[in-house]
Amino acid sequence: MAKINTEPLSGMRDFLPLDVLRRDYVIETVKRVYQRYGFEPLETPTMERLSTLLGKYGDEGDQLIFRVLKRGEKLERALGNDPTENSVSDAGMRYDLTVPLARVMAEHRGKLPRFFKRYQIQPVYRADRPAKGRYREFYQCDVDVVGSTSPTVEAEVLAAGAEVLQELGFQDSASFAIRINHRLILRGLMEVAGVPHDLETPAIVAIDKLDKIGLEGVRKELDARGVPAAAAESLLASMADAPAGNNETLAWLSDLLESSEMGSRGIANLRQVLLYSAGGPAAAHLRVDPYLARGLSYYTGPIFEVQFPGFSGSGAAGGRYDDLIGMFSGQTIPACGFSLGLERILLIMEEREMFPARLSTQPQVLVTQFDASTVVASLALAQRLRAAGMRVDLYPETDRYGKQFKYAEERGIRYAALLSPRELEAGVVAVKDLVSGSRWRSATAPLWIGCWLICSVARFTRQNDKPGILKIPGLF
Repeated sequence: MAKINTEPLSGMRDFLPLDVLRRDYVIETVKRVYQRYGFEPLETPTMERLSTLLGKYGDEGDQLIFRVLKRGEKLERALGNDPTENSVSDAGMRYDLTVPLARVMAEHRGKLPRFFKRYQIQPVYRADRPAKGRYREFYQCDVDVVGSTSPTVEAEVLAAGAEVLQELGFQDSASFAIRINHRLILRGLMEVAGVPHDLETPAIVAIDKLDKIGLEGVRKELDARGVPAAAAESLLASMADAPAGNNETLAWLSDLLESSEMGSRGIANLRQVLLYSAGGPAAAHLRVDPYLARGLSYYTGPIFEVQFPGFSGSGAAGGRYDDLIGMFSGQTIPACGFSLGLERILLIMEEREMFPARLSTQPQVLVTQFDASTVVASLALAQRLRAAGMRVDLYPETDRYGKQFKYAEERGIRYAALLSPRELEAGVVAVKDLVSGSRWRSATAPLWIGCWLICSVARFTRQNDKPGILKIPGLF
């Protein structure tokens, strides 16, 4: 019989217990911070109508949408009439969480508050080329405010995103940077460089690749996209001259874009965002980058991207998109959001050993088995500890204690509860600390074994090498 390939599809992954526990640890932190800022949860379907997804991400984005084939007679008719990728499909896997939010707002606007603050943590799908930290299925942790044009919205979502990273351990001002720019500044730069209006978007897409391909690579991209040589050279020259420092960059832009009404409006708006962010957790991390582009075509105002030193690509991104929701509803509804890339944050935290040595959701104690005569009592002990609020694993077989202790160590369980006929006869429970190897004897007969195991063993007096003894009246 031929061996079946058991590897996941390229760009997809299995998540083993520790992977899931670490993911849950990060997600719970994200939820806690987002809720602190007044955001409420939203979930949307994995699949959307293809018409909902197409045309929202630019040509390159549209190519990365996973199409879902039509079914039955609809598929047969499509296959018989010069089929194309789009004609044989009527649905697609969600590419991000922003376009589904826009659809929800158009569909349920009357049921939602004037200013809708939502967070959404779900997987998204892209037919991208897999690489380190880049997958075809990955989670996004989005936070968005819909309904306001005020720059306080940008300040709020930037603060929420920065606070999540800080609570995860990225606390130093150099541990991550939030690059920030404005789409009107980009359009102003195109204008003063002489880039034709109909080539602005292709030129911005080329600029968006600066950190990956460098100035020479951008030059080739601009040429390939038909940007006139003189305009491309002017644009590249200004890119090479951009200074460092937020105040210096804004002053330089003010001079460069003095003749551009769009560019000047963008600078003024960006100054407000920086002012409103000054007292929040994002302030120390903000870096004005006049050539940050964010290739997605739906952005209309401030745009931002999180970068971690020594890690290529962004770990989070977002911006203002005042026109996207209007594409579905037929009216202008302003919106701004920030999205954390869960996979990349997990990868960085793992590489830098930032996770706690022990995650709070792992089992705290292993109830061992001695022999057939103690099975019922061991089950009763496990249930009693669970009722006290502990996370308890029951070893399922009556192996020797050494084997049971090894299993506990493999799972990172610190304490083992021992219940042999001798303990049963005495009406006590023996407890061993598998980390230190120490054993203790109780001086009293407390009912709160759970608290003792969770907090410490400091209440118990070391006595030779014997296990700790805990009397639990009424257990047996």
